[in-house]
Amino acid sequence: QVQLVESGGGLVQPGGSLRISCAASGRAFSSSTMGWFRQAPGKEREFVAAIRWSDERTYYADSVKGRFTISRDNAKNTVYLQMNSLKPEDTAVYYCAARWATGTYSYTNVRGYNNWGQGTQVTVSS
Repeated sequence: QVQLVESGGGLVQPGGSLRISCAASGRAFSSSTMGWFRQAPGKEREFVAAIRWSDERTYYADSVKGRFTISRDNAKNTVYLQMNSLKPEDTAVYYCAARWATGTYSYTNVRGYNNWGQGTQVTVSS
């Protein structure tokens, strides 16, 4: 049974940094792609970043490119999202997700993922 557990969210001032983590268990992740999504109040869940576990190829939404960095630690089975230069519009619940099959939906689509974590709140405010 796959489990994804996010941690590290919190309150940060605009311009600040935060790193959130996703601890993965229950299955081999070597053939997976791991994604981060976020959902602000009243908005749809949106793609933030993804990393292909096997070769660490990364993908980013335009809104976070150059500010956020996704990475993974194979030994700890953990995926990270380093967020710098945070803006109030980055405020959201951030979700970790995993996918194994490259089916109909792309890695930017919530429907393209098999498993989800419970989310961690990130609030950017002064």
